[in-house]
Amino acid sequence: MNNKLLLIGAGGHCRSVIDSINQELYSDIVILDLPKMVGKDVYSIPIKGTDDDIDTFFNQGYRQAFITLGSVGNPEKRINIYNKLKKQGFIFPTIIDPTAIISKTNVILEEGVFIGKGVIINTGVHISCFSIINSGAIIEHDCKIGQFVHIAPGVCISGEVHVNDNSHIGVGSSIIQSMSIGKNTIIGAGSVVVSDITNNVTAFGIPCRVQKT
Repeated sequence: MNNKLLLIGAGGHCRSVIDSINQELYSDIVILDLPKMVGKDVYSIPIKGTDDDIDTFFNQGYRQAFITLGSVGNPEKRINIYNKLKKQGFIFPTIIDPTAIISKTNVILEEGVFIGKGVIINTGVHISCFSIINSGAIIEHDCKIGQFVHIAPGVCISGEVHVNDNSHIGVGSSIIQSMSIGKNTIIGAGSVVVSDITNNVTAFGIPCRVQKT
């Protein structure tokens, strides 16, 4: 496998990802970001272009890419970048911080997933493509996490919970067992979810209740 890696996005999430990458796996890593950032670096990794240069870097032999643009509530930009990269022909590694604890039994991590520091993932969990499981999150047994979901730091998700595509679970929130969180939904920070939450809403509180659509 080609071991050149392209990172898309140079903000805070990029710094977290770089800190978790086993850089010995890659012969070359470069970052794409906004034009004003070109020529700078993140932790000694150079910013060499923008996402308009994706095809140029592909032609230079970069075949792996990772989306290091963060997501708070709306993953649309991440999805758009994914579509450009996929159309070009890139493949997407999964990046796991070495401090994470992941069950060796029946866990599925799809392409482009990021697992941050101190994360615990129990048996039977399925995490779909391009989701972010951030620092210190706990995902208990038999949960299903949809694509382009962001599980923020310190979230605790009990067993058999289903978080659907494009949703955001805010920092420090808790979800009791067997609940379902709909698509395109935001759960506010510090919430305690004790009932199902539907699609396309913002919900928060203790207990968590829908506040707006």
